[in-house]
Amino acid sequence: MAGPILEPAATDDAFRELVEAHQRAVRTHCYRLLGSLQDAEDLAQETLLRAWRKLDSFEGRASMRSWLYRIATNACLDELSRRSRRVLPTMLGGPTASFEAGPPPVTETQWLDPFPDAWLEVPDASPGPEARYEAKEAIELAFVAALQLLPPRQRAVLLLRDVLAWSAQDAADLLEMTLVSANSALQRARAKLDTAVPPRTPHLTSEAERVLLERYVTAWEHSDVDALVALLKDDAVLSMPPLPEWYVGRAAIATFLRWVTSPAGGGPFHYVPTRANNAPAVGIYRDGPQGPGSVPFILQVVSIEPDGIAAMTSFMNPALFAAFGLPPTAPLP
Repeated sequence: MAGPILEPAATDDAFRELVEAHQRAVRTHCYRLLGSLQDAEDLAQETLLRAWRKLDSFEGRASMRSWLYRIATNACLDELSRRSRRVLPTMLGGPTASFEAGPPPVTETQWLDPFPDAWLEVPDASPGPEARYEAKEAIELAFVAALQLLPPRQRAVLLLRDVLAWSAQDAADLLEMTLVSANSALQRARAKLDTAVPPRTPHLTSEAERVLLERYVTAWEHSDVDALVALLKDDAVLSMPPLPEWYVGRAAIATFLRWVTSPAGGGPFHYVPTRANNAPAVGIYRDGPQGPGSVPFILQVVSIEPDGIAAMTSFMNPALFAAFGLPPTAPLP
């Protein structure tokens, strides 16, 4: 995982100010378009470097942030023209009826990444009343996954109009589209998202969410499958990229949980809370040669609704841990 954007020179105050003021917003915009943490880091860095080199040509007819969004959107569209979309297992076919243990298959699939909430601590500038989606709603895993179903220009026009609240003409100009074609692309994109994104449910209070997550982690730590299943909604979803299989419902998920909490499942596991995509998450560690909790294993995003856990998305990619500020080994009691 790439680190912070590097400055061309430590004494270059103009570039430092550009990074400090706009890095998070540009990186978040790139992530929404690309679905990849590494690509979002790379394209945000490229955007800010391009802008720094052209600062003397910035005429101020739009805000600095709008100018940066223009550069970032074009850079991301160029990147999207060279690679396939990023997905989650739930986007590739129906759920699996039964669980069978085995190694992850070799696949060319590019998987969607989660996004650290810590990178959202400095929010985007308020998009105003014309935006259809609030900033935090527009970073949730289901929303970003649905964006990846859209062709790149539909993806871009929807983000510009419905998340950043750009005018129709400004969005069309950036994308070098006629106003009619840009509006048509927006309507198609909205229709797709309306069917792909689940209806929004009220969020729990921070305290209620914390209590439920504590119960969830405690059940995992005690390998208490019954307690885990009791926390799930009837139609809860479990997916584990890069495994293509995914499971729906308490019975199917319980079969997997009984295996993973058995001696064959690779445990014992250790859990460190974090947050991703406006949802609670946990870094999961397993024991290794260096001792208990010494091996980063899975970054799991937990979607919680008022009536229970709706989804568990387990990203089997330990390289993600650094971006989430998770330690190299789990702190032990």
